[in-house]
Amino acid sequence: MVTEQMLSEMQLEPEVPELDLSWLNLDTEWGVQSAPGRKGLTLQQINDTIYGEIPAMAADHTARPRGAAAASQSPRMGYVIGEATETFSDSAALLYDEAVSRQWSSATDIPWDTLDELPEDIERAMAQLCTSLTEVEFIAGDVPGKWLPRIAADHYESGLFLMSQVMDEARHTDVFRKRALANGGGLLLQGGGGGLRQILEAEDFTQMSSMLHILGEGFVQSLFRLGELIAHNEAEKRIFRLAAQDESRHVAFGVTHLKYTLENDPDKAEEVHWTLDMFENTLVDPDQANPGLAGALVYLLGDGDVDEGWRLFWHVRRKQVLEYLHRLDVAGLSGRQETGRLHPALAAAIEEN
Repeated sequence: MVTEQMLSEMQLEPEVPELDLSWLNLDTEWGVQSAPGRKGLTLQQINDTIYGEIPAMAADHTARPRGAAAASQSPRMGYVIGEATETFSDSAALLYDEAVSRQWSSATDIPWDTLDELPEDIERAMAQLCTSLTEVEFIAGDVPGKWLPRIAADHYESGLFLMSQVMDEARHTDVFRKRALANGGGLLLQGGGGGLRQILEAEDFTQMSSMLHILGEGFVQSLFRLGELIAHNEAEKRIFRLAAQDESRHVAFGVTHLKYTLENDPDKAEEVHWTLDMFENTLVDPDQANPGLAGALVYLLGDGDVDEGWRLFWHVRRKQVLEYLHRLDVAGLSGRQETGRLHPALAAAIEEN
């Protein structure tokens, strides 16, 4: 039974805890303003004063946002990469802003109604190509996700970019799987996976990025740009155009990251050369390569004429290798062809055309 005394006690005002207002008097940067530009308010535009100072070594292993005051009770988050040369890129902020402004949907931005019935051999070749690309893009999304928990909050631009890459690769996995299934075909032969495993198991960020962004995705980007040669309808053309747009950002991140690393840590060059020696060998090793990817591409390039397909394939491979070498030149890692470090099979692709 509730008594009048109990009601009275229930109506008493609760004790108000003391409120910590120390944040009102923090000695941090104040009064910094950023005006939106033609592309809105970008990450680069807010990187003024202390907020844009990139520490060469991130000593804070908490989740403290760069430029914020530290709290002594904040727990360590387990970040294990503090050196900017290990993960940073001067273009990461720009590429992130571009990524979020150019997202697209495989459900609504691809004109699926333009898919017409194709000869069975051509449909099988496209289904095989898309099977291989589904596998490749799935791993390309897994890899950045693996590295996100290791990047210090002080170098958040790289973390944000990698998050956008995970979303891009998820969409690529999605769209190539849909194309394999949408026109009466299906998923065909799995690839060898040797190169994908090497990328996934890399224990050094720059090593991973050299394999994934510069060589692996660089070759894929070259292929996507030539999508018009193998597309049979507007849906396929749109898929390759949009995927190439995304891959261009990933490749650009890898190039600018390597450039930043080599400018600040030139001794890293030989390590990157060694990584590329290993990965080039894996890419051309028939026991580790993806036979379905190459076979389907040759078949589609020749529209069923294998001899013509091989002729065009070597033009594609030449373009891939030349663009790969150009990316290394831009990043400051020249000389692979001149010194004989470029794998003989890749060097031959240049010489034979």
